[in-house]
Amino acid sequence: MPVYISRPHTILPDHKVSTSEIVDDILTHHPEHPRRAAIPRIISALRVDTRYFTQPLTAPTISGTASIEERSTTAFNDALEMATRAGRTALTTAGLHAGPDPGAYAGVDAIVTTHSTGWAVPNLDIHLIDRLRLAPTVRRIALTTLACAGGTQALIRAIDLVTARPGTRVLVVAAEVISSVYNHHDTSIEAMIYKALFGDSAAACIVSDHPLGPSLRIDDPDDTLEFVLPDSVERYSGRIDGTGFHFDSTKQALTAADDVLPTVLNWLGDSPVDFTAIHPGSPRIITDTATALGLDDAAARHSFTTLADEGNLGGVSILRVLERTHADPPPAGARGVVIAYGPGFAAAALRGTWHA
Repeated sequence: MPVYISRPHTILPDHKVSTSEIVDDILTHHPEHPRRAAIPRIISALRVDTRYFTQPLTAPTISGTASIEERSTTAFNDALEMATRAGRTALTTAGLHAGPDPGAYAGVDAIVTTHSTGWAVPNLDIHLIDRLRLAPTVRRIALTTLACAGGTQALIRAIDLVTARPGTRVLVVAAEVISSVYNHHDTSIEAMIYKALFGDSAAACIVSDHPLGPSLRIDDPDDTLEFVLPDSVERYSGRIDGTGFHFDSTKQALTAADDVLPTVLNWLGDSPVDFTAIHPGSPRIITDTATALGLDDAAARHSFTTLADEGNLGGVSILRVLERTHADPPPAGARGVVIAYGPGFAAAALRGTWHA
């Protein structure tokens, strides 16, 4: 039974921050850094021009000294606000707005959320059921620590739900406020890179067994892949202490994507690949993945554009790349691969056909 992923809708927050502003802020806060002179060059190599934050760069919860409580509360509230807007847009566009209450949405049988920044109980799924006035009986899956792989992983879980219960329509929502890990207590070069790499956003789409307009069609549950690289727990990891949230990595992280690509290629086998949506984790990740798939940088243009215009959006990234793919689509019947990487080190992928 085929399953269709509809066009995602992305919400970007209000505060557009340039890379030059990031560099100036880093240099201002770290005047004695031993590699101060190299930081602008290293950051420019990321090929990120702008990103969007839910709070101004000068806010206490970003480049200031806000407490962990304030950082966490602000991050979750901002994520929820963006997620609500993204969910409403996806549902309204799909024509699922119904009922006597103009704020209620009918026809949604399940919700899958992914959110790794901030902390809250109940999580994003429960809050969205309340805010969007979804039926109280909707099935729900809340993914909370998948970070950059979260969007693809959420799509896989939605495919599983539709496959198990034909006729199910699943709302998939990803939201991340990764500016919450922008922390001047972190002084490694890797930390400086992450300050410039990440941005905030939310996105949502509908997954169902009938197309809602142009879609990515997944023909079989075996057209999904989940893989955790053995002995890779420390390559990328999150950390919390009294100063806030932190994102760490080791030197082995640089080759992590290359280390999982043989498994991805073995899964693909002889399947043709005409287009791709690659998680924009870095220029190297995009290029190495496209090359392994037998494609060039032009085929990965939507990933590069997302990286340049909005940075690495964590779990939202792959939905944003798919949204750009809808705006500049491949021909009907083209075969594509969606792939994202996340902490652990983990990979999640889909292969499907473009349905126009």
